[in-house]
Amino acid sequence: MTPRIPKAELPTGMRENLIKQFGAVPEPVEVVFHNPDVATSNLEFSARVGAWDTVDASLKTFAHMAVAAQIGCSWCLDVNYFAALNQSLDVAKASQVPRWRESEVFTPLEREVMEYAEAMTNTPPTVTDELSASLLGRLGPAAMVELTVSIGFANLSTRINTAHGITSQGYSDACEIPLAARPEKPTVASTA
Repeated sequence: MTPRIPKAELPTGMRENLIKQFGAVPEPVEVVFHNPDVATSNLEFSARVGAWDTVDASLKTFAHMAVAAQIGCSWCLDVNYFAALNQSLDVAKASQVPRWRESEVFTPLEREVMEYAEAMTNTPPTVTDELSASLLGRLGPAAMVELTVSIGFANLSTRINTAHGITSQGYSDACEIPLAARPEKPTVASTA
């Protein structure tokens, strides 16, 4: 699919830096760069979110991928799977996130985090007091805040990419294990 907004030309230094980081210029950056202030702010905030370290990186990656799978952002699934590989996370687990409910590779905490991510993503959100209290008890307040904001950022990113018509760029092609397909029947996070 071609992005709904044509790609903008990036400054040479920025283009070279992104190629060093990702191997190719991410299409979301090229599209959003029609408004350099928005693009720069988004890149800066994304870097800050990525630098937070109160919550385990794999939990945040799985949460972002759960949001992406639910919304249908193949670009976010693609780049987060690639990121999992480069951050030495469990790539076999990451590959199963689109079908986490059926997969047996996840711990109870990982499942609860992905359930929370989906509950935050539902419209309207379906986060329950029980789910929130359980995660708060397991993670603590600082980590719960970080996880919640990270999932909120994932919703922002995935929805922008989807609205712009941005799809997978093939980042995950460098990985050895392909991403699992999401179940055909969409699953909505439970409210119980």
